[in-house]
Amino acid sequence: MRIALTGNPNSGKTTLFNAITGKTEFVGNWPGVTVAKKEAELKKKYNPKGLDVRIVDLPGTYSISPFTGEEAITRDFILGEEPDVIINIVDGANVSRSLFFTTQLLELGVPVVIALNKSDIVSKRGDTVDQTALSQELNCKVVATTATSEDGLLNLMNEAVKLGKEKKTQIAPDFTGKDSDDSDKARQKFVDGIVEKCQVKKRDASKVTSSDKLDRIIAHKWLGLPIFFLVMWAVFSFSIEGLGGYLSEYFNEVVFGEIVPDAVNGFLEGVGINPLLQALIVDGAIGGVGAVVGFLPLVMVLFFCLSLLEDCGYMARVAVVMDRFFKKIGLSGKSIIPMIVGSGCAIPGVMATRTIEDVNERRMTTILTPFVPCGAKLPIIALFAAVFFPGSSWVGPSMYLIAIIMIVLGGLLLKKIFVWENSSQFIMELPEYKLPSLKYAFLQMIDKAKAFIYKATTIILVCNTLVWFAQAYSWGFKPVEDQSLSILASIGTVIAPLLIPLGFVGWQLAAAAITGFIAKENVVATFAVLLAVASEEALHLPGGALIQFFTPVTAFAYLVFNLFTPPCFAAIGAMNSEMGSKKWLLKALAFQFGVGYILAMMVTQVGSLIVYGAPAVGFVPAIIILAGTTIYLVLTIRKADSKRAALGVEA
Repeated sequence: MRIALTGNPNSGKTTLFNAITGKTEFVGNWPGVTVAKKEAELKKKYNPKGLDVRIVDLPGTYSISPFTGEEAITRDFILGEEPDVIINIVDGANVSRSLFFTTQLLELGVPVVIALNKSDIVSKRGDTVDQTALSQELNCKVVATTATSEDGLLNLMNEAVKLGKEKKTQIAPDFTGKDSDDSDKARQKFVDGIVEKCQVKKRDASKVTSSDKLDRIIAHKWLGLPIFFLVMWAVFSFSIEGLGGYLSEYFNEVVFGEIVPDAVNGFLEGVGINPLLQALIVDGAIGGVGAVVGFLPLVMVLFFCLSLLEDCGYMARVAVVMDRFFKKIGLSGKSIIPMIVGSGCAIPGVMATRTIEDVNERRMTTILTPFVPCGAKLPIIALFAAVFFPGSSWVGPSMYLIAIIMIVLGGLLLKKIFVWENSSQFIMELPEYKLPSLKYAFLQMIDKAKAFIYKATTIILVCNTLVWFAQAYSWGFKPVEDQSLSILASIGTVIAPLLIPLGFVGWQLAAAAITGFIAKENVVATFAVLLAVASEEALHLPGGALIQFFTPVTAFAYLVFNLFTPPCFAAIGAMNSEMGSKKWLLKALAFQFGVGYILAMMVTQVGSLIVYGAPAVGFVPAIIILAGTTIYLVLTIRKADSKRAALGVEA
């Protein structure tokens, strides 16, 4: 039996899906969080008889007539794959809006059960919904639920399974009447009549609530952005300098610095294993993976905090605040949604751009979304902050500030060098503020931790095993005592000259940057492998082994370079899918690489002049590259302006 979950965005559909299946899909207070159908087995708690029941979470939609890609997914699934039962999640706090879609579902001939969700909010307001009357008007079963606390969910699933077994076709209510010439108006009139009969509102809609008063500050056009920066600063301070940093320091120094290597070395020596294989396991596999996993507590604390911010309704306000700024560069508040999702991982962030109707705005957002620091970049931020800026809480938030600046400047530049115009509008209903669910935040944290560990023990493990081999052997596959004679050194030496204008000298820096394109965490892991062999100093401690390659200024530039050049291979694959064009993918990657390269070069050269009073290495080639880039952009913009003038399109 397959049961489909449908409903408007922000009705609690995915929260309900997670509750009845035990999954931890991302939940958000906006359209487009679910961009593809998700399927899972019904949890045993709600399936005591052990029946074969699959739950399908469909993207949120306002109508069965598709206007967006995710709405088309919902319509095609219901009409094409014919689920046994549809559970329509109706937002109890917005019954009128939800029932328009409900009446459309009832006409499809598929049995429908209504979950009247958010009963807790309805009760808090003092409103009432007559479930019996609503059930009679719609000719289908109505069950009151609160997905966040799982109240009513067992009753809901019992009714859905029972209806699926009976396979009875429900008779859809007749709403056409005399207004059949305009079905949408007739449908809405019918819905309004039901709401009038079944819902009693005690709250005066014209009254200013405490939520409205709070929004006047948090979502204020001038105060909203500084408040956002302060919130992120607090989150990063707690995550990096507070609990997360303390736990990560323990993991790095004690667990992966002493306990695990000593235990493994003792075991391997005891069984008489070959010293080269022992070095591969301890220095390559454990050293590389341990350097990344050592930052796991920091990542977990950060995502726990971000989940709390999302669940309480704050991140929806961030989208509204950013909308007025994004409009200036040809985007809308819809573009902030993929970027917020991308703060966890760039891949779902890029995938979330498919909810943007306008193709040009979608491409623009796909190009700019990977600039937001994701979970994979956090170990790099934490490492460089710990080594070069100990005790400073500004490094992490500064990456988000630079990301916003680069998104705005990048958007303006994309708008100038490519000829397009945007027409997308952003409309979003703000959810009420509520106390965030610690359970939800904990589950999201555990889910992110699992993904982090899985990546570390697969992609990063394999990559760093190869890195260890490449730094230990020559092209003739003979062991080398000097790393500069190794396979990895020869590869890094070819790339290294390209990084000199950025002030980065050394094949090791080039090698780490290359592996970072496979997975960003590899930057940390590669340094761990290289320096574990070449240096006795700890990698992550203030003034550690990395200081032989960087000054604080060039360290910050290297951090910027790795964060703002193209994302990992998997995210590039997602970009290719969403762009729908190899040509546009290449343009996007060239733009991203150009932004990261020029930005890192500017940080190094300008920063060195300001901090040290002297230019950094590569100053002259940097000036030449900057001049060449400026000339290229001026000529490209002039060409685009001429094309716009011919087409009558405004810049």
